[in-house]
Amino acid sequence: MMVDGRPVEFAAGDSLLVAMLRAGFSFGGCLCLAGDCPHCLATVDGVSYIRACQTTAQAGMVIERQTIDELPPLPDGVAQSAITAARNLHCDIAVIGQGLAGQAAASHARIAGKDVITLEANEGAEVIGIYPGPLIVARTDQGMLHVHPREEIIVATGAAEIHPVAPGNHLSGIVTARSATQLVTAGLDLGRIVAIGTPPDNLITGHIVEHVDGEILGFDGTTRVTAVVVREAAGNERRIECDTVAVGLGLQPRDTLARMAGGLNVRVVGDAAMASDIPPCPRAGIVCHCSNVVVDDLASVCARGFHELELVKRATLAGTGTCQGAVCTPHIRSFLAGNGKALQPPFTARPVTRQLTMGEAAAGMFHQPTPRTALDSEHRLLGAQMERMGGWWRPWHYGDVQAEYTAVREAVSIGDVSTLGKMILSGPDALELLERLYPTKVATIKDGRMRYVLLLDDRGYVLDDGMIARDDETRFTLTFTSGGATFAELWVRDWAESWGLDVRILNQTMSLGAINVTGPRAKELLERAGLVDPPDYLHHQQSTVADIACRVFRLSFTGELSYELHHAAADSVTLWRKLLALGAELGIRPHGLEALLKLRLEKGHLIIGQDTDFDSTPRRLHHDWAVRLDKPDFVGRQAVLRTNKIPLNRQLVGFEMEGDAPAEGAVLWHGSEYAGYITSSTWSPILGKSVMLGWLNLFDGALPNEVMINGRIVRRVPTPFYDPEGTRARA
Repeated sequence: MMVDGRPVEFAAGDSLLVAMLRAGFSFGGCLCLAGDCPHCLATVDGVSYIRACQTTAQAGMVIERQTIDELPPLPDGVAQSAITAARNLHCDIAVIGQGLAGQAAASHARIAGKDVITLEANEGAEVIGIYPGPLIVARTDQGMLHVHPREEIIVATGAAEIHPVAPGNHLSGIVTARSATQLVTAGLDLGRIVAIGTPPDNLITGHIVEHVDGEILGFDGTTRVTAVVVREAAGNERRIECDTVAVGLGLQPRDTLARMAGGLNVRVVGDAAMASDIPPCPRAGIVCHCSNVVVDDLASVCARGFHELELVKRATLAGTGTCQGAVCTPHIRSFLAGNGKALQPPFTARPVTRQLTMGEAAAGMFHQPTPRTALDSEHRLLGAQMERMGGWWRPWHYGDVQAEYTAVREAVSIGDVSTLGKMILSGPDALELLERLYPTKVATIKDGRMRYVLLLDDRGYVLDDGMIARDDETRFTLTFTSGGATFAELWVRDWAESWGLDVRILNQTMSLGAINVTGPRAKELLERAGLVDPPDYLHHQQSTVADIACRVFRLSFTGELSYELHHAAADSVTLWRKLLALGAELGIRPHGLEALLKLRLEKGHLIIGQDTDFDSTPRRLHHDWAVRLDKPDFVGRQAVLRTNKIPLNRQLVGFEMEGDAPAEGAVLWHGSEYAGYITSSTWSPILGKSVMLGWLNLFDGALPNEVMINGRIVRRVPTPFYDPEGTRARA
């Protein structure tokens, strides 16, 4: 194998670390040979953050040692790698760790007739996280294991040795007591060994020049230890020359996996369940080698008021590196306790415990296929440029956006709106559910009529918008945005179940197609298709259009006369082709999303998720007209009442300006002060100027009439920009 460009021989069974040490390579900091510390990290065959002590040396490997104070270099170009496999295994009990305690736990479970899976890092199955499910994720040479225990997870990961914190603890030649035994057993010459605290076992007694019980004050040397300075139990200080220092300062449980699995059925056994030994309060030296945090850093943040372990972690970044606190945690706890604070428990453990490659992190995951409407092939045959939007493949344009726009404004056009969320709600409690759920008065909607509605969460923020259409006394049709349809179904079902209401809910988003017929000649097209008496504005009815059974909704998102034809998805292609043929003499052409977004913006119609933010209230959106606070209750009512008392700090408003439209997201300025940003913008052909929606801050309690974008004047104006009286949509 090659290490830093140099060939290195190794013996069968050698770890990379042992082979490199035998070849004369040195590693700064205390070595544990147990995967707990960051000191033997290496990039192996292009994969970084590999622990050399837990990786078996193999012929042909290319290794680059990593230093603690530098990030490994990114690979040149785009690495092409095989997909990492993931195997799913099921069992009754999973045992993590196969030391004595883990072996005993597995044996007892098998005797009890349980199906047991054992996982051991030193045997090639390193667990990197425990997740709800429960699910155990482990990495192996053959890919990732996803283990699903039905009954119990047993954590038997043992205990890690505590590392020293003192001046010079970055030098090479410092090892834990256990690792000293392993290195000598592997045939390495450690020279003169001084053992501090609990000594290594008897296997290397003859290699120890002196054993000292005392406190480590520091390590001398330039790159490698030449001496250790200790304070003995009697209080005297001694400097002892040596080549290696073996430290036995106590143990702390390897309980990271157990701590990250809170709330799951996890049992900890053996040393992993022990209480941590707490070292003396550190006075100087590196506490966290991963983030190069020294004792002075702890003192600094403590002096500034950071006294909680979690806050110290965030303020210094100690414990956030590759070893995830395995080395530094006992010393931080000791420091806080030694500075007048109570001994605090270890900080929250979060998966993953080891750095993963992108392939390992993505193993077993699959891209959710993007759904297509029943008209997808028709769009492509017409030359549409397809894009993903709202979770669907949708036509962006058909090659001539201006012609599509003009067809809507001057003649007739059809658009595929099958992606809209569509739901039937029926039952004796249907009306009660909708009254509780929506901020509008649903009881006043008459049969055959419909109403635009907002959907609020319990904080009073806008989740979605759509329509409520009343079919009869106990049956309603609901529509939602394309992107919000799936969540809306969960939202409606959860509230219905929580309130114990007797309703039937049927999501028809996938089973129904929908075609929007829009433009001044839309009614003429429908007459040619056999619909001579279409519904009035905000009415709906069952009709036959071009021999296809349809629910016809009269509403408008484009600002022109519009009819939505909802029908069985199996009939979409037939209906689409017939409408195009019947409208040929009327100048018909289909329109895509690019034209639609221009049309809707001219009308000032907002898009949830683009023009709204996570904390958009109806009042901030100028949509408080859609909220009836004289209703006794609805989801979000109390939050709306509360937030309505708070002075507005910003609102979504309309803007206009001369020249080309600015980019969406462009920043607004009021003098030298930040004033907001643009959410939607377009050049309006029919208005001859750019129109926009955006968030605008209030200054001294008022919205400014003019702001600036990149040195250009932007005027605040009311919406709709086009046909503000709505006469064209109601024609």
